[in-house]
Amino acid sequence: MIKAVIVGYGNIGQFTLDALKAAGDFEIAGIVRRDATNVPDELKGYKVVSELGDVEADVAILCTPTRKVEEYAKKALALGMNTVDSFDIHTGIADLRRSLDDEAKKHGKVSVISAGWDPGSDSVVRALLQACAPKGITYTNFGPGMSMGHTVAVKAIEGVKAALSMTIPLGTGIHRRMVYVELLDGYKLEDVAEAIKADPYFASDETHVIEVASVDDVKDMGHGVNMVRKGVSGTTQNQRFEFDMSINNPALTAQILVGAARASMKQRPGAYTMIEIPVIDLLEGEREDLIRHLV
Repeated sequence: MIKAVIVGYGNIGQFTLDALKAAGDFEIAGIVRRDATNVPDELKGYKVVSELGDVEADVAILCTPTRKVEEYAKKALALGMNTVDSFDIHTGIADLRRSLDDEAKKHGKVSVISAGWDPGSDSVVRALLQACAPKGITYTNFGPGMSMGHTVAVKAIEGVKAALSMTIPLGTGIHRRMVYVELLDGYKLEDVAEAIKADPYFASDETHVIEVASVDDVKDMGHGVNMVRKGVSGTTQNQRFEFDMSINNPALTAQILVGAARASMKQRPGAYTMIEIPVIDLLEGEREDLIRHLV
């Protein structure tokens, strides 16, 4: 049994608990929360702590905001735990991998980074499509749906009481961000909107910020992706591939995190993205049985 600790108990943390309970090869070692005295009913059978060092685990599943991932990963690695995370700032992945690779090797542990669905499982699909057609272009179109990383980034903006960031696909990998906010008293929409649009999460996309009376009234955790590659196999033109899915965003993120936690136990020390890990290592079960069933 693999002992896993959940770090953070927001949307992803709650679905990670569900995914771990459904897996036959994991034991839940504990949950780390900022306020360990606030224990909801569903956690009363588990060890709930405020410090990662108060739990013994093989792997820490980091369900923290992206911008806290590196900090918590280094703490867990130093405590002798593998780590997995769903870091989702694409332009920062190479730097994070380099940083955590040094830390993981120093402690003889494994860190699997950006193990959500994009980046994450979609990254694996993109790599496979490129193997099928080495020359060509892949368009990844997200949504329509709620982006958790973007929503968390908006919530951190001064003056925002609650937020929802929706991703709207415009085609050929171009997206519009529709951001719905509840404001704290005394803040102006135009000032908050300016701060949101300057954040790296939004700076590259068309972004609209709309004030609403209640974010809960417009909230939907559904999301999706449509991925299309058109390219060349060998010297043969006009090869076309399409991948499409509609999902509950945090539930899929959590499931991939659990698979990556399993895979972390089978790698040599260091940091890995998901395209560097054999897909079979994500799966529960005996390797020979999986090969017979899936190949």
